[in-house]
Amino acid sequence: MVDLKLFEITKKQEALKGIRVLSVTRIIYGPWAATLLGLLGAEVIHVEFPGSGDLLIRGVSPGGSFPRGLSPGMMCANANKYFLAVDLKHPKGKKILEELVAVSDVLMENFKPGTFDQWGIGYRQLSQINPGLVYVSMQGFGNWGSLSNRPSYDAYAQGITGLAEITGFPEAIPLKSQAWIGDFLSGTVAAYLTLVALYYRRKTGKGQFIDLSQAEVLIRAMDWTWIYMGITGKNRERTGNRDVAVVPSLIAKAKDGFVAIGAFPESEYLALCDAMKDEEMKSYVALEERYKHARKIYERIESWVAEKSVEEIEKLAREYGFAASRVMSSKDIYEDSHYNSRKAVWKFVDPLWDDLAYPNPLANLDKTPGRVKWSMRPVGFDNEHVLARILGYSEEEIEELYREEVIGKWDEKFPATAPPPGWDGKKGLFY
Repeated sequence: MVDLKLFEITKKQEALKGIRVLSVTRIIYGPWAATLLGLLGAEVIHVEFPGSGDLLIRGVSPGGSFPRGLSPGMMCANANKYFLAVDLKHPKGKKILEELVAVSDVLMENFKPGTFDQWGIGYRQLSQINPGLVYVSMQGFGNWGSLSNRPSYDAYAQGITGLAEITGFPEAIPLKSQAWIGDFLSGTVAAYLTLVALYYRRKTGKGQFIDLSQAEVLIRAMDWTWIYMGITGKNRERTGNRDVAVVPSLIAKAKDGFVAIGAFPESEYLALCDAMKDEEMKSYVALEERYKHARKIYERIESWVAEKSVEEIEKLAREYGFAASRVMSSKDIYEDSHYNSRKAVWKFVDPLWDDLAYPNPLANLDKTPGRVKWSMRPVGFDNEHVLARILGYSEEEIEELYREEVIGKWDEKFPATAPPPGWDGKKGLFY
């Protein structure tokens, strides 16, 4: 059966069509930034080293299993890209990158600060080739400062920014979010700043260098923490599933599961009180009273929820007019009619891997919706496409680059770098 909404989206224009992005990035943070641009129509060339490629993420999969030879860890941050495998340390590999820079709009990298300068392909060198280049350098702690040489991974970033310290229950240890929010949020900000720089270039003709710190993105995301610290000098404390700034807003345990409840506006707070048949709670309707009696309010709500099923709470929420929902699992979301109708989970047929699902591809724009056209690809899968169609290399020149090991493809020893088992040598190729 044809998905008419998906078909409709694929026929509309792409907002970033005509923008070319070189993504010399690794793991999640950088690749996700480039993917966001690719979802909106940019032509993205993902550069890896020949052989194992970015094995730091290609080798990541829950429980160590690789269904259909795929790495879910890599797939979640890579879509709509051409995969080029080239040795950037080789003079001819450097030349290939320089030729691509000359005809590109954006270069993204998240290697250790100074690495690209040492290889002769830093911003100072590449901006001489293309003055309009937007160069996005994504680091854990930026390109300068006392922490700049430290590596940064998601858990590390959540810890060193204080995010983990405010997450979890007061009597327990700081909690790491299971989702890689440090990587995905920082990559999203990188894509946003890239669009800002492209708009500036449109007005002035000038490119620029973007220095992005993953740690600073997470620090900025901690809502009122720093304002509170500046005013009071006090640390923000862990409060578990209770929000101390928006009362009541919580996750509570019902008889058969968990529910999330929000009733901050006065009308919704009173509706919750009516559903609970709790007249005393109505005396706390004023915001200052709610803050003053927050612990009592939360305890009464939690006791009330504990005596009911999830379905009962959801029914009462609809009847009385406050917000409540079961805490949904990933399977719930995957099968939910609302999320599926809006393509929040994008289910599609990949030209190489067949049926796949992908998170929201930014399909929310009316005239230029985003879309997933294909997922991650094997190391060097698109070498010929990039070198021949974009740079005009002949077959003989490409063969010579293979012989000299300037370019290469996947390593069969690492299944997540290679095409699916039984690949016929043609399926999924664009060249």
